[in-house]
Amino acid sequence: MILFRRHGLKKDTDMGKNMITQVKKPVKKWMAHFVYEMHRHNLLPNRLKVLSVDETLDVLLNTNKSMVRFGDGELVMICGRNIIFQTAAPEITEELRRIIGYQYEDLIVTIPDIFGDLDMYLPASKAFWEDHLLFFRRAYYKYCNTDKTYYNTTVSRGYVTLADKSASGGWFRKFRHVFAGKDLVMVEGCTAHNGVENDLFSEAASVRRIVCPSSNAYRVRDRILEECLKFERDKLFLFALGVTAKALVEAMFLKGYRVIDIGNLDMEYEWYLRGAEKKEPIPKHGIVGEEANRKAGYEEYLSQIVCYIE
Repeated sequence: MILFRRHGLKKDTDMGKNMITQVKKPVKKWMAHFVYEMHRHNLLPNRLKVLSVDETLDVLLNTNKSMVRFGDGELVMICGRNIIFQTAAPEITEELRRIIGYQYEDLIVTIPDIFGDLDMYLPASKAFWEDHLLFFRRAYYKYCNTDKTYYNTTVSRGYVTLADKSASGGWFRKFRHVFAGKDLVMVEGCTAHNGVENDLFSEAASVRRIVCPSSNAYRVRDRILEECLKFERDKLFLFALGVTAKALVEAMFLKGYRVIDIGNLDMEYEWYLRGAEKKEPIPKHGIVGEEANRKAGYEEYLSQIVCYIE
């Protein structure tokens, strides 16, 4: 009888939790939309200015400035929480909080342009950013420098989540022009294959690669930096390495290198080339190891690798 009662109690408790969850979802959605509308109509103060994607790209095209990008994942980690490809640690959180504070004029910092109108996004993405703003608005205002003008993180996320995709092709062309004639060093995860099977780097003078772990790369941060510093300062470094890229971009910039954090640019470009209507798997991202890359016909990619870091 006692066991039966306990089982019944557990069942009632689970039902109660489910009911609470069902109530919380629409309440949270309403609150997120309410906060967004307050921002949109300037009823909540918007103390952060974010430039457009074109303005961001024009700076990369017309100057030698470096760039570090912050997206939703970095804000989660700034608040000390784990994300998919990186476990949180106090030293990571401290570095991210410092870098997003925008300390150097020649290292531009990008953040999501979510403090005004979100109509540029598809409905699901708009709802995502409303939810993000609800929970992380205070973190932006606490750790960003409200005296600075930030640049736009959508610069490397310029296709699949947008309602109006008419500008996407032009943005990708501008990026190719940024790379044109440059000797590139691509620092990326082992599954990324940036520029493989597309023409993202087709105008570059050369491409070399430092291939790193795709997850928890921060544990080998110092080793990656050591390999990067073996190159001359006339190289243009590109980073696509999640949270770890932020610390490395800053370190390389302070050593006199030009560095651009391109994030998921290649993935967005692949979706653009495919005319994808939603996020979908890219086959090359499932290829890991020398044998698999040779089987896929990625001989040029393999020849560009100067260092594997595990």
